[in-house]
Amino acid sequence: MSDSATTPAPDGSGPAQLPEPARPIAAGYAFTGPALDLGALLWDGVCHPDAQVRVPLPMLNRHGLVAGATGTGKTKTLQLIAEQLSAQGVPVFLADVKGDLSGIARPGQGGDRVSTRAAETGQSWAAEGFPVEFLALGGIGHGIPVRATVTSFGPVLLSKVLGLNRTQEQSLGLIFHYADTKGLELIDLKDLRAVVAFLTSDEGKPELKGIGGLSTATAGVILRSLTAFEAQGMADFFGEPEFDTADLLRLAPDGRGLVSVLELPAVQDKPQLFSTFLMWLLADLFHDLPEVGDVDKPKLVFFFDEAHLLFHDASDAFLDAITQTVRLIRSKGVGVFFVTQTPKDVPSDVLGQLGNRVQHALRAFTPDDQKALKATVKTFPDSPYDLEELLTGLGTGEAVITVLSENGAPTPVAATRLRAPESLLGPVDPAELDRAVRESPLYGRYAQAVDRESAYEKLTAAQAQPSAEAPKAPRAKREKAPAEDPSLVEQVVGSGMFKSLARSVGTQLGREITRSLFGTARRGR
Repeated sequence: MSDSATTPAPDGSGPAQLPEPARPIAAGYAFTGPALDLGALLWDGVCHPDAQVRVPLPMLNRHGLVAGATGTGKTKTLQLIAEQLSAQGVPVFLADVKGDLSGIARPGQGGDRVSTRAAETGQSWAAEGFPVEFLALGGIGHGIPVRATVTSFGPVLLSKVLGLNRTQEQSLGLIFHYADTKGLELIDLKDLRAVVAFLTSDEGKPELKGIGGLSTATAGVILRSLTAFEAQGMADFFGEPEFDTADLLRLAPDGRGLVSVLELPAVQDKPQLFSTFLMWLLADLFHDLPEVGDVDKPKLVFFFDEAHLLFHDASDAFLDAITQTVRLIRSKGVGVFFVTQTPKDVPSDVLGQLGNRVQHALRAFTPDDQKALKATVKTFPDSPYDLEELLTGLGTGEAVITVLSENGAPTPVAATRLRAPESLLGPVDPAELDRAVRESPLYGRYAQAVDRESAYEKLTAAQAQPSAEAPKAPRAKREKAPAEDPSLVEQVVGSGMFKSLARSVGTQLGREITRSLFGTARRGR
């Protein structure tokens, strides 16, 4: 690479010591509007603190990717970006798979390493904590319980959690359709299991004739999958009160964006479950938020950690739904960052929509690693760097970055030494987490599960209800039902309860629920 210049750069892009080939790179990040400061430019192994690498705040809803091998600093990058978003009044959602992001709520600890990094990157480091809401799936772990009703979650996402194939997924969709049209609310798993059990019973089999393409055998497979799913302790994730994703959009009293941290260590052995739940949160936001177009700053930035789990073994229909959701949610002011090890973990149709890239170091120990490295290099714009060499030589807390400039064009590829987060690196004490949860304004709304009347109770009551037309038989003969007794389905569907539900106006009962790309149901707010 070239020698350093001895006079100031004529375009003002950097000091005299910035090498000539690096000046256009530095100039590409000289934004005039609000931006997040990521770090300082690296060139030929030297860090240049006067050449700051930044990302414009309005471009954060154009989505992004944070990638890199284990131990290269991805978690600290998330923390750094989340801190600055919060400081600029943008709410953030973080999925904390390993349990080491809770420290964002507390001021960091200085030291020689932090001081050195701050000096290298031109950062005025000051310890600071940020407003955090701790969440936990189903209340398993330290956090406000996040639950979804089965009806809201929908058949497509539930099929992925249950591991159903495409045919079974379509059949589950028909079961949801049946429950929607009959006013059978699917609040928790026992509701869905009750509906499937009814449809596979002697009384309910006639109803299958009205549901095209659903066989008794397939319904039986779904029922067994549900039973096994519940046996693994998964029932807690479904029920009421259902989490309102509007609570992710809140600001702290001081105007900073609230950082919602979904604590996942207690369920990290259930990757299909938590990755699909993250997609439900995103899909629910998509349904509820209005179109806003381009905004000065995002309404929310959503970090999707361990993104490869979402795409693993996903059906084409599921991938299409993800692609459309990511494409369209930008216009609703939500930015989505996928966090994973290599860009090849993300389907190309999704990857093509991610305008902001932070690529940490990659390893090239095996032929597969080499292939992934070459594929990653091809996803970057042309650059004066030797990216294959650079990506394997980056240190911890260093990355190759390209973002969208203020006019929407990609910035030059910049090797960057990232700034140090100002909050605590690592987890806070579990007792402190529990105390923060109990003091949360959301605790009273979500802490206690509610089991109101829904499909299970209605079907159970209908089954127990004696027929008004049935003659009173002697006690000895009562075990044999009269031939003219209406079947269970006639009792359920023809009862006054269902007639009343069908006449109900302004509710989701008694009529089919409108469902989205993912089969999720929009809820009334």
